[in-house]
Amino acid sequence: MYSFLSQDIFKLIKECANELNVDAYAIGGYVRDIFLNRTSKDIDIVTIGKGIDLATALHKKLGPDAHLSTFKNFGTAQVKYGDLEIEFVGARKESYTRDSRKPIVEDGTLEDDQNRRDFTINALAIGVSQHNFGELLDPFGGMKDLENKLLRTPLDPDITYSDDPLRMMRAIRFASQLNFTIHPESLHAITTNKERIKIVSKERISDELNKIILSPVPSVGFNLLFDTGLLHIIFPEMVKLHGVETINGLSHKDNFYHTLEVLDNTAKKSDNLWLRWAAILHDIAKPATKRFEEGHGFTFHGHEDKGARMVPKIFTNLKLPLNEKMKYVQKLVELHLRPIVLAKTEVSDSAVRRLLFEAGEEIDDLMLLCESDITTKNPNKVKRYMLNFEIVRKKLVELEEKDKIRNWQPPISGEEIMKLYNLPPGREIGILKNSLKDAILDGAVENNYESAKKFLDKKFEEVKAV
Repeated sequence: MYSFLSQDIFKLIKECANELNVDAYAIGGYVRDIFLNRTSKDIDIVTIGKGIDLATALHKKLGPDAHLSTFKNFGTAQVKYGDLEIEFVGARKESYTRDSRKPIVEDGTLEDDQNRRDFTINALAIGVSQHNFGELLDPFGGMKDLENKLLRTPLDPDITYSDDPLRMMRAIRFASQLNFTIHPESLHAITTNKERIKIVSKERISDELNKIILSPVPSVGFNLLFDTGLLHIIFPEMVKLHGVETINGLSHKDNFYHTLEVLDNTAKKSDNLWLRWAAILHDIAKPATKRFEEGHGFTFHGHEDKGARMVPKIFTNLKLPLNEKMKYVQKLVELHLRPIVLAKTEVSDSAVRRLLFEAGEEIDDLMLLCESDITTKNPNKVKRYMLNFEIVRKKLVELEEKDKIRNWQPPISGEEIMKLYNLPPGREIGILKNSLKDAILDGAVENNYESAKKFLDKKFEEVKAV
């Protein structure tokens, strides 16, 4: 602990607190992470007095390399210095109204400030003033909870979660990120208060959800969201994947737990948030496309296309970005079966070219998603799929080097076709362009200007004769 406090920044904070004759404490996540051996660049300082005054004094000592932001309406300030962000606030106590998670704030003591914290492990405080430098204040047994990997609220969990329902998402996020267990009483209180999540903005919910998705084993968080009923409220489309139906002795797999396996597999391979979202949504349309065929069993024909069409609405509902990130997820959902189909059959150059053409720069992520989608417990099937995927990957590399199909642009544009054959805009241009594209993707024409021109000359004569 003292190695952290030996940093110059804490010595300067101690000097400032001494000059202002106030008590100051490092508190919250920074202190927690000291004992978890996690590095953190965000430091929260609470002072028995005005946080803005202490921040201003520190800013003066740090000089022009530091940046000060003050928020007088909230009584808080932030000092940015190098890669550190130091938040200052006066100790306070809070009370809540039933219809809002925004507290009514009053000046308070350190004890008041620790009481309002979400979890005991975030209520730990270390003195950074002259007279209490390095002293640990742990009124709720947060150190023991750290040792036991336990998440508890400092006060009654029913009150804690009802006052600020976002804390329910934070509890599950910490459990998922840190591999901690939520105390049984606390877990029960989340279930009891789950409807309160409706007063929280979608943006704040999605922020916590994304942090769960980025945790080392995201299924930990999603199982807790499901078991508490929170997932049913914030993401009902995913809940519809849950369950198994049996008709005439024929069943389908539980697509909810399959999706969690795919998500965990993807998380082992990549920290790309949007690739992980593609894993979550790859089978999202299976409930809507489920059909039972007599003598065959359950089918989900077209779930990849319908799933891709569902992505924008889901992103809109969750207040996720509707930009290229959404389009990236949409593309992977739409194409996620294509490499799997190739891996089941003899791989033709034409099929691989078309896959390269449609996937473009996302081809590597698509292959990773498809490999993560193999969740069968039959080791022979896994081995066969992976060998076939390796064949597909080699084909992709070979054909990309040879034909340059990734992010393909036609060697002769539509405008040039009009000039070459003195054609106005219209149906004939589309026929010639698509014929050229198909011929190149099928390998009948090389991907260069000379070969393309010869092909178009011949094709133009055929179109003209019709």
